[in-house]
Amino acid sequence: MFEEGQYFAPVAANEDGTVEVQLAASHPGFADPVYRARRNAIAALAVGYRKGDPVPHAEYTDEEHEVWALVTRELAAKHRRYAVEEFLNAAERLGLPGDHIPQLEEVSELLAPLTGFRYLPAAGLVPLREFYGVLADGFFHSTQYIRHHSVPFYTPEPDVIHEVIGHGNTLASDRFAELYRLAGRAARRVESDEALEFVSKVFWFTLEFGVMTEHKELKAYGAGILSSYGEIEEFRGMDIRPLDLAAMGTLEYDITKYQDVLFAAESFNHLEDLVGTFWAECDDDTIAKITA
Repeated sequence: MFEEGQYFAPVAANEDGTVEVQLAASHPGFADPVYRARRNAIAALAVGYRKGDPVPHAEYTDEEHEVWALVTRELAAKHRRYAVEEFLNAAERLGLPGDHIPQLEEVSELLAPLTGFRYLPAAGLVPLREFYGVLADGFFHSTQYIRHHSVPFYTPEPDVIHEVIGHGNTLASDRFAELYRLAGRAARRVESDEALEFVSKVFWFTLEFGVMTEHKELKAYGAGILSSYGEIEEFRGMDIRPLDLAAMGTLEYDITKYQDVLFAAESFNHLEDLVGTFWAECDDDTIAKITA
């Protein structure tokens, strides 16, 4: 669950060349000077990054590694109950470490031989067209910081747990990775901001917060659900609607709370046939017809 206005904390570059992450007063790490200094340093790594170079090494504390270990262990148990088989198999295939926060370069080295995906560091908000566009080339923008140790099961913004446990495990699946690439190609193909927003909303209600029927049970495959300790326990009680492109691409959603409207695919094949085909073929005209 991410708070409005804190989905990404603003990052400011100062005149002296330093970088400052502007945390809201409600952020768990706001009053922790050590955490704030580390957040600034980690953001600076991404600001100075040049594509093609190895992702810079981020320093984490023992407390932060403990947060990763705790959340990894608890989420793994929930995944066995609530996640689709494709995600579970991909997670086993990727083999993320459970005892320490992996560096993004470390995750890239695990992912690349499997599906060709690699990580790019992000200091904060990445423009929609850039964020989605690079998916077509097998790149995924990711934050490197982790949530504050005082609240290990909560984050007001997408941290490395969301980016790696949620998206990284998903990207280890050939079938999911192809959907990410198709979304990226669609983002590059469409021209208007309205069409791009439609493509991004379909991504939100599928690869971020998607559910599907598997073995007569409702299971989760969206990275936003699968990386949330609380939301993964609640998604079956939400307003579950059939997979529908027009509805997903136009529905307004609130990022300040658990997603109360979810769209369920009948199967993985259904997801690929409907959403995958849409991303593979859509342009501004087809999206205009869908929304007419």
